[in-house]
Amino acid sequence: MTEPSLTPQHIAEAVAAGMMARDRASRGLGMRITHISPGAAHLEMAVRDDMLNGLDTCHGGYITVLADSAFAFACNSYNELTVASSLGIDFIAPVYGGEVLTARAAEVSRSGRTGVYDVDIRNQKGERVAIFRGRSYQFKGKPLVELPAALP
Repeated sequence: MTEPSLTPQHIAEAVAAGMMARDRASRGLGMRITHISPGAAHLEMAVRDDMLNGLDTCHGGYITVLADSAFAFACNSYNELTVASSLGIDFIAPVYGGEVLTARAAEVSRSGRTGVYDVDIRNQKGERVAIFRGRSYQFKGKPLVELPAALP
């Protein structure tokens, strides 16, 4: 009897766990993964007082980091080393201390070595606060984490 092989979902979960274990920036900002699947990732982050700018709103850099992290988990979910080649973000509404942001990254296109991913960032009320588009470059044949050959 052959052992079951890893599904794309198992691969995405293993990659997310391995990435988060090494991702000091995302962990340091209190981010947590709430969903992972091939080409998609959702991350949450609570906005702390030390993330507020001189206008008493969340500094845009922190919102960008959250979106960029969701993008990274989504585009690396296939276990081939993938990096950002460019990104853009549009801020739609202010974010205040104590709010909880969710960044939902989804694959738009993945072909050859490049990909395009959109990230929707919303607060705990479901209000969109920013939109992000990231472009990725994949290093074919370079796995991000070591995977077991099959499920136990």
